[in-house]
Amino acid sequence: MTRPLLLCLFFCVAFSRSKPTEKKNRVMEALLSHVQHEDDKGFEYDHEAFLGEDDAPEFDKLPLEESLRRLGLIVDRIDVNKDEFISEDELQLWIQSVQRNHTFHQMESQWDHYDADQDGLISWDEYKRTKYSDGTDLGSEFDYSRVMEREDRLFRAADRDADLKADKQEFIAFLHPENHQHTREVLVQETMGEIDKNGDGFIDLKEFMEDLNIPEGEENLPEGAETERQHFLDKKDKNKDGKLDKQETSDWLFRPDLSYSDAEAKHLVTESDTDKDGKLTKTEILNNHEMFVGSQVTNYGEALLRHDEF
Repeated sequence: MTRPLLLCLFFCVAFSRSKPTEKKNRVMEALLSHVQHEDDKGFEYDHEAFLGEDDAPEFDKLPLEESLRRLGLIVDRIDVNKDEFISEDELQLWIQSVQRNHTFHQMESQWDHYDADQDGLISWDEYKRTKYSDGTDLGSEFDYSRVMEREDRLFRAADRDADLKADKQEFIAFLHPENHQHTREVLVQETMGEIDKNGDGFIDLKEFMEDLNIPEGEENLPEGAETERQHFLDKKDKNKDGKLDKQETSDWLFRPDLSYSDAEAKHLVTESDTDKDGKLTKTEILNNHEMFVGSQVTNYGEALLRHDEF
């Protein structure tokens, strides 16, 4: 079973052993694809971001005429105000809705595995017993006991009613803590604890640079070091006191100005808006169907493959 994104975050951030000049990336916004967004070289970014690697090949099974018909029905759903135009806002709302649905289906695929007694709830004991008694080698190079401690903290944060049992919404927050404010706080606290070496409850410039594997005082600094320093001083340290507090750290990790759904909506409109009126018609979308069928507007390919919906 694929481990949750949470475990991936822990391994990438907490247990990574970076080269001296290798820059860490602690921003916790989930990327839409592992490839660069280069449409001149193909639509792989759009396809991976919104269909997923597993679902993209499934879409190819549909004849072109049928895929266009179904894509047209999806356009009708996106057009919330029924004005026969698709705005950036409508596209963004649809993409966000599909993201939520995809996250829910991911949770559903794991639910029965962890809900051992089938009571409709997953207790911390059930999760821990299932997750850490399946042959995991606690003596391996990774410190799984630390991961379990962190997951314990996140489980308690996601458990809004504090009964040490997660319903489905609480379990989603546990699996995807980066998407929920009350679980984000745990990730912020942990990140500050890892970087704050002097224990003053803040991240100063020296600690920030060292976390990026850029020690102060080195003569031959890696490329981008000065840029990172200036970003800390000019953008991350909003109150200009020379250090990051909890809110500033949160804004760094979960950038409020970064929205991939908004960026993708703008991208789809820009690339398909032939008359340049800032919105899309069904004809414009169908004429550029190769981009849209590889995007999240098709619900990772499932919307175009479910016959009962069409």
